Amino acid sequence: MQKQEWKERVQLVEKALQAELREDEALDAKLCEAMKYSLMAGGKRLRPILLMAAADAVGGRGTDYLQMACAIEMIHTYSLIHDDLPAMDNDDYRRGKLTNHKVFGDGMAVLAGDALLTLAFEVMLRQTDISPAAALAVVREMSQAAGPNGMVGGQAIDLESEGQRISMPQLRKMHMGKTGALFRAAIRSGAILAEAHPVELSALTVYAERFGLAFQITDDILDVEGDAANIGKPVGSDERNHKSTYVTLTSLEEAHRLAGQAVEEAMEALTIFDDKADFLRELVKSLLTRNK
Repeated sequence: MQKQEWKERVQLVEKALQAELREDEALDAKLCEAMKYSLMAGGKRLRPILLMAAADAVGGRGTDYLQMACAIEMIHTYSLIHDDLPAMDNDDYRRGKLTNHKVFGDGMAVLAGDALLTLAFEVMLRQTDISPAAALAVVREMSQAAGPNGMVGGQAIDLESEGQRISMPQLRKMHMGKTGALFRAAIRSGAILAEAHPVELSALTVYAERFGLAFQITDDILDVEGDAANIGKPVGSDERNHKSTYVTLTSLEEAHRLAGQAVEEAMEALTIFDDKADFLRELVKSLLTRNK
């Protein structure tokens, strides 16, 4: 998948997401506005793109699964809204804009996140041209990724670890839930929808887990080396908040090494695939040079 195709797919996702949130049809217009404020705030739409790319890699056509792709972006956006709340990370900016609670208030931000999470499952069930078994499998992947053994569980560990220096195994456990679970669900869901062979699904699962690890490590690195204008939020927040990260638990140099190792392992997981997986290869390599 080249840059132009990525751009076209992002536009498809943007258009479909926009259609899901119409204030003239909403029970409460302010709630709809708050949902739209964060959902349409930009971003790379990485998780929908990964879902479609995984389907491509196993011989499917990723754009056939647009509803599922939109659903995972809604789940991701819900997590960001709640993550930014004063009771969690207490962030004022996200993607260069004021965070949801800074614009709409804490209560409405909680409701906007709740609404996006529940709407996501309704959107999933609108996906056409898939078997009931595939639909159920994907709903299971998404719900597990979003729940107590996924994002919510990871966030709980993060909350309990504030101001403490945690161990590397605990840090990995936290980020496998908080960050990695949704990447894993995106990639596995795309493969499941395109009827991947069990060997292909297993390989893509390894890729997804290493991708999530590399993404988190480079995210920690960006908090030290990044530019606030590019990443859309102040740098140095991890140190100010005394958070354990791959940088603070090791060193900046070691974090770079660990990121490179995770990328290598992700690439190795794709050796069974032909050039249909080239986009996944390019994407994980690009994490080492990301600036946002």
